[in-house]
Amino acid sequence: MDFGLDDKTALVTGGAGRLGSEDCRHLAAEGADVVVLDVDADGAETVAEEITDSDRPGTARAVECDLTDREAVTDTVAALESETDGIDILVNNAGFVDAVSRIESFDDELWDRDVELNLTGAYNVTKAVFPHMKERGWGRIVTMASIAGWRGSFAQISYATTKSGLIGFGKTLALEGAKHGITSNVLTPSIVVGDLADLSPEQLEQFEPQYERVRQATPMKELGREEDVAPLICYLASEQARYVTGQVIGVTGGADLFST
Repeated sequence: MDFGLDDKTALVTGGAGRLGSEDCRHLAAEGADVVVLDVDADGAETVAEEITDSDRPGTARAVECDLTDREAVTDTVAALESETDGIDILVNNAGFVDAVSRIESFDDELWDRDVELNLTGAYNVTKAVFPHMKERGWGRIVTMASIAGWRGSFAQISYATTKSGLIGFGKTLALEGAKHGITSNVLTPSIVVGDLADLSPEQLEQFEPQYERVRQATPMKELGREEDVAPLICYLASEQARYVTGQVIGVTGGADLFST
């Protein structure tokens, strides 16, 4: 399906990561000019070069930026707005997911770090981009939350809390942007593990027992892949999705059908 992104510029935060890079590749395949934004400059450059050197119709550029540095975010977005026809699509993807501990022993610095990037980082870049979308009367914002954001996640209190906050964030943006042609939607995927999804249950149990428990608790009995999420972003970024806003959409293999 042609989502008509040929004349659109898409900014993907955390674009050097596994999920972010897949988002970039899919948006480029739909014709978008993609900004691969990441604090990891080398990783962003690798993703941008891969897209540029491929047969995909879109183009890509790498941009280094720390989303927790509000002044740097403002300056970066201003520069991108002047270098392009404007940022049409924003994918809030950047975030940490590695802090694991029960609350009584949770590292306060990790809590602050996760709130600063996962939640405030999305706020910083969206605040910089939103006025320009409003001026043009068109925009698409897709924010990456998680199934953990509404169901909780044992021993991941900073991750679950910040992802829950992003759900409210995305819904509020939908209300503020609705009459200006700006849609805002939130994705809540379950675990996405790339090629690990190809492992047998026995292999997965040996590699990471938690992943195998998640697989068993998923009605489809499969773990998600990055390419299960990225096409939905392309749809939500398109004109075809003009009447879809304020929605929280799970990409879970049915894992959200049951409570824990």
